[in-house]
Amino acid sequence: MIQIIAGEKGKGKTKVLLDKVNTEIKSVAGTSVYLDKNTKHMYELNNKIRLINVNDFLVTNYNEFLGFICGIISQDHDLEIVYLDSFLKIACLTEENLELVLNKLSEVSNTFHINFVLSISLPKDKIPSEYQKDIIVAL
Repeated sequence: MIQIIAGEKGKGKTKVLLDKVNTEIKSVAGTSVYLDKNTKHMYELNNKIRLINVNDFLVTNYNEFLGFICGIISQDHDLEIVYLDSFLKIACLTEENLELVLNKLSEVSNTFHINFVLSISLPKDKIPSEYQKDIIVAL
């Protein structure tokens, strides 16, 4: 399953995502991973959540990013949920290739039974129509 927190840059998506992470960790049976473009929010996350700074791993395009996600999944068989802050930046995406990557993430989610929660710096109406139902918060 994919869930999306959508909104313009600077509207508070990260705060909503951090609140969601810290609330949900209490009920998650497996492990959780939080992907971000830096470690700025390290001390705002529950210590049970693994924070990964994607920029440390030299990801330069969305294909490498998708491979990176699959690598994380292959190393953690208990992985239940992946939170992705600044999704467009860490996945090296533009609005034009967003749907392609969302489709691939959806396929990964269904195959490995992993939930993804994405923070996307786009207004709700710019999210591909197929994923409008997955928007949980629009700011």
